[in-house]
Amino acid sequence: MSLKWTDTLEIAIALCDAHPNIDPLTVRFTDLREWVMALPEFNDDPAHCGEKVLEAIQMAWIDEV
Repeated sequence: MSLKWTDTLEIAIALCDAHPNIDPLTVRFTDLREWVMALPEFNDDPAHCGEKVLEAIQMAWIDEV
C-alpha cells in the first residue's frame, strides 16, 4: 500500500506505530512533515503538502492516541 498526503487516517496510524511515546500535540509541523515522508509506505510529492494537510494528519493522530 502506498500512502499519499490525503491518507490522513492511515498516516496517523503509521505514526502511532512509529512514534508510540510521542504526544502529537508537541510535534512541530516541520518534524511531522519529515516523519511522514520517512514512513516506508509513504510515496507522494513533498510539494503537495501544506499546513492544512499537516493539521489534518495531526488531528487524526490525536484521535488515534
